[in-house]
Amino acid sequence: MFINVNHADLYAYTGGKPFVPERPTVVFVHGALNDHSVWILQSRYFANHGYNVLAIDLPGHCKSAGPAPETVEQAAQSVLALMDTLGIQQAALVGHSLGSLIALETAAQAPERVSHLALLGTAYPMRVSAALLEAAVSSPLLGIDMVNTFSHSTMAPPPSTLGPGTWLHGAARALMRRVLASNQATNVFHRSFKACDRYDGGERAMAAVQCPTLFVLGKFDQMTPPKAAQSLIAAARHATVCTVDAGHALMEEAPDAVLNALWQYLRPAPDKLAA
Repeated sequence: MFINVNHADLYAYTGGKPFVPERPTVVFVHGALNDHSVWILQSRYFANHGYNVLAIDLPGHCKSAGPAPETVEQAAQSVLALMDTLGIQQAALVGHSLGSLIALETAAQAPERVSHLALLGTAYPMRVSAALLEAAVSSPLLGIDMVNTFSHSTMAPPPSTLGPGTWLHGAARALMRRVLASNQATNVFHRSFKACDRYDGGERAMAAVQCPTLFVLGKFDQMTPPKAAQSLIAAARHATVCTVDAGHALMEEAPDAVLNALWQYLRPAPDKLAA
């Protein structure tokens, strides 16, 4: 569905279910050069098990209008504005990569608005190499190939995601090219990776978070290796860590493991789920 946020339409995939105010809500936030579709298995499962699901396209990405956020802080304000527009007093936030920083910053800006926080493929600081930042400007398609080389630890997924024999590199590359082409006014590749690289509020933000935090980390992640998340884990008040056999593309390479970790963590008591 489309929600008018900050005078522009923001798209949120709901898993095919209507938004019901009485239900608990989970907001999924994608990473750089991705969109809502990276959460397809997880979002549909939660939508069919009693949750409102809002798997968003960040502003300026794919189906969402408006300017692409220049900073993590700006993106977090968009998430809070979305919640305000829909009258959501409190939600669980799930973010991957850049989206994990956005979810973290959202929970820091409004701790009382976030019931649970799940950070996938996260790191702090989330530095981006000068070579990749340069490629994002001078040769974006080459940069996309670089990202995919370091994001995947396997060539093909198990049957539970895109299907037997699917070429993960090719599918991810096609998505990234589509996201890049969706905004003719702004290079969202460079802007998003620069936002990751420049974000310097991670430890401050984690100190402000009041809710429990789940860390889902890829054992073979070369973009945000598990050791790069340790400062956030140490700063979290209530941390749970789940390590899965995957690279940075967690939701593609280990969809069932990611879903199981999220469901076990976020699943409310039966009496809290609306019919």
